[in-house]
Amino acid sequence: MSTDTRPAPARLSRAALPLLTAALRPAVDPAELRTRVVHFGLGAFHRAHQAVYTEHAAARSGEPWGITAVAPRSADTVRAMHDQDCLYSLTERRPDGPVPRVVGSVVGALAMRPDAEAVDALLADPEVTVVTLTVTEKGYHRSAATGGLDPTAAPVAADLAAPPGAPLTTVIGRLATGLAARMRTDAPPVTVVSCDNMADNGAALARVVRDFVRASAWPDREAVLERMASAVAFPATVVDRIVPATSEADRAPATVALGFHDALPVAAEPYRSWVLEDSFAAARPRWELDGALFVPDVAPYQLTKLRLLNGAHSALAHLGTVAGHTTIADALAADWGERLVRALCAEVAPTLPAGGPDPVAYADDLVVRFRNPAMRHLLRQIGSDSSLKITERWLPALRSLRAHGREAPVLELALAAWALSTRPGCDAFTDPAADELAACWRSDGHPAATVRALLRVVGADDLADDSALVTAVTARLPALRAGHVDI
Repeated sequence: MSTDTRPAPARLSRAALPLLTAALRPAVDPAELRTRVVHFGLGAFHRAHQAVYTEHAAARSGEPWGITAVAPRSADTVRAMHDQDCLYSLTERRPDGPVPRVVGSVVGALAMRPDAEAVDALLADPEVTVVTLTVTEKGYHRSAATGGLDPTAAPVAADLAAPPGAPLTTVIGRLATGLAARMRTDAPPVTVVSCDNMADNGAALARVVRDFVRASAWPDREAVLERMASAVAFPATVVDRIVPATSEADRAPATVALGFHDALPVAAEPYRSWVLEDSFAAARPRWELDGALFVPDVAPYQLTKLRLLNGAHSALAHLGTVAGHTTIADALAADWGERLVRALCAEVAPTLPAGGPDPVAYADDLVVRFRNPAMRHLLRQIGSDSSLKITERWLPALRSLRAHGREAPVLELALAAWALSTRPGCDAFTDPAADELAACWRSDGHPAATVRALLRVVGADDLADDSALVTAVTARLPALRAGHVDI
């Protein structure tokens, strides 16, 4: 029986920073920062990506760009952030070993519903000139049919019906309400930056926010929309860094490395990139000092990332799960893993516009990144919410290939694996449309009919009507059921 009576390490805090080695301390003293960026989403990706760029931009420019992060749901995370003075550690999982350090750019944390007044006050604050979001595709509540806001979605409908001043459920409702309050004052313009993995994410965010305003009962909604047209910018962006969900296995090493207890560690691959449309309406952090790229048009970068990296991720998640694997590295190590990535990139390359990264070189980079033995990116995490993800990652490329008479065997194989994951009782992944998808298997015993029904659920009626495609996807099901992946 253990008799270890050593006291538990003290909690990470600002008071602990002078006791850390220089390599472990933040790049900037958080006491010198103030809130000039509001971020919706307090998950691991933001803390390993935009927060890092912002910290380095503040350190290298000498400007006090601090972030207040708003958690849409998790009050527990907000409390944990407060307990640590909003500090946390980021560990880069490098092939030659982990490299941790503390990040200090987050200077405030709020829970969206309980702290609604504080959130609205920040959105109206003239010092806040940038709002960023990482709320995943489902946080936008878009209609699969129109691409705009779905006002019939229960959370959206509830927000639209809520009385003035009531706590709202959706980020879009809270953001639209806060921006409307800002438009009613003489506050300076503001830029709202989507950092979610969606095609045309800036335009998509602009549309759902404006749709919310338009659908509201506010008597001045037309005036709000008119002011927003000139005072709010929604640039498109492309973010890239693999950030696995934090596990218990990440917590102990972080505490050991720091000598202080960190309840909110994050881990990430060494690689990171950020491409932004250069159309900001107001002052912003100088993210380019940390390597961010500002361009007139992000579309070539965006589509390359969505269709190659994210597309390959989703394909590995579903096919790897069929074959009994748990992580991306495990799936890539399979005899078909690298071939899948390279074949998918080659298949999808003709659908990409000119001016982006070279698809062959991009595939080489993906293989290196996916093979990193220090990464344990769970297929279950990547494959979650796939009814939303594949509509961005696979289906547009598939439509383009079909329209030009090109073969798409890799995407057909991936679709078959996704179809199997939607079966009743299959709990490999979570999905907001799980019940509707599972019902497709009960409605008709013929596999082709099931595939058609599944495609209709994700808004792909055109593909459901493509008999050759449905036949090709259906033909892949028996081998995949047996755990065989043939590229």
